[in-house]
Amino acid sequence: MNRKTRISTAITTLGLAMAMLAGCASGQASAADKGEKLDTLRLGYFATVTHAPALVGVSEGLIQKELGSTKLQTEVFNAGPAAVEALSAGAIDAAYIGPNPAINTFIKSGGASARVIAGATSGGASLVVRDGINSAEDLKGKTLASPQLGNTQDVALRTWLSSKGLKTNVSGGGDVAITPTENAQTLTLFKNGQLDGAWLPEPWASRLVVEAGAHVLQDERDLWPDGKFPTTVLLVSKDFADKHPEAVEELLAGHLDSLDWIKAHPTELPGVVNAALNKATGKPLADEVLTKSLSAVSFSADPNAAAFATLVKNGVTAGTQTKGSIEGLFDLTALNAALKARNEPAVDDGGLGTKK
Repeated sequence: MNRKTRISTAITTLGLAMAMLAGCASGQASAADKGEKLDTLRLGYFATVTHAPALVGVSEGLIQKELGSTKLQTEVFNAGPAAVEALSAGAIDAAYIGPNPAINTFIKSGGASARVIAGATSGGASLVVRDGINSAEDLKGKTLASPQLGNTQDVALRTWLSSKGLKTNVSGGGDVAITPTENAQTLTLFKNGQLDGAWLPEPWASRLVVEAGAHVLQDERDLWPDGKFPTTVLLVSKDFADKHPEAVEELLAGHLDSLDWIKAHPTELPGVVNAALNKATGKPLADEVLTKSLSAVSFSADPNAAAFATLVKNGVTAGTQTKGSIEGLFDLTALNAALKARNEPAVDDGGLGTKK
C-alpha cells in the first residue's frame, strides 16, 4: 500500500469513527428527548373526601407500586388555585384538582400549561347555611365562604347566586359577601357566628351540618343532569407529560388501581379514607360525617368532559375567569389505552382533546 493509499484509508476510517460517535450521541439525545427514567414524581391533592382516589392511591401504596423505582412525593393543598400555582411554578408535576382551576390555567396559558388526563370524582359539594336561611332571598346581606377565590366551589356559589338575581364581586362586595376561607377555618367561623354559610366540598359540608347545626340549602347534584358533575380530575403539567410520558402512564395505572380498589372494597373505604384524613389534618372524621360525605360522591376515570363548556361559562359569570377556548384541555390517549388493556370502555373527551 503506497503512502497516498494509506492516507486515504486513514481518513475514511476516521470519518466512519466520527460518524459512529455522532450516531451514538444522536441516539443518546433521542433517548433523553423521549424522557429518562424519573427519580421523583411530585403529586398534589386535597385532604377531602372528594379526593378519595388520591387518598387511597397514596395510603395503600397503589400509585407508588406502579411508579416502581420512581419515588412518589406528595403535597396536600386546601384548594385548586394554590395547587395550580404550584404546578405552574414547577413545584409539583401533577395534581388531583377541581375542574375550574384546571380550566383557568389552560385558558390563561393559551393551552401551554397542563392537560386533564383522567377523571376522579363526581358530586360532593353543597351550600350549607345556618337556621333562619331557607331561600336564596334570605341570603341578601349575609356572608358566605368558599375554599378559595376561583376554585370550583367558589365558582359554583357565585354562579348560583347570580342565577337567583344576587350580585357578588371578587372583592367581597355585592348583595352577598363571599369570603374565600380555608375549610377548617370556615367551620370555626361558622360555629362562632361569623359566617352564615358556605359552599363546600365533602367532608366539610357535612361537618358543618353535623358539628355546627347547618342545613343544606343547595346540593350541587340537583343542578346538573342526572346529578353528575365533575368535582375532581387528574391534571398534569404539559411540560412534564412531554418529557416523561412513561411516568404519566404509571401515574394513570396507579390512579386506575385506586378506583378499582374503591369499587372492590366498599366496606373498607371509610376506614382507609378516615385514616388518610387523620394523617393529613390531625383529626379523624366522626362516623356520621364520613358516612354522609361518602354517600354524596361517586368515583370514575371519566372526567365528564361534556360538562366543561358549562363550567367555562360559569367561571366567566362568576367573574373569576377570562373567556377562552378549552379545545385541547384533555389528553385521554394514555387513559383509554390503559382502560382497553383492562377490558374497560373508553371515555370521551367531548371534542376537547389534544390534537395529535
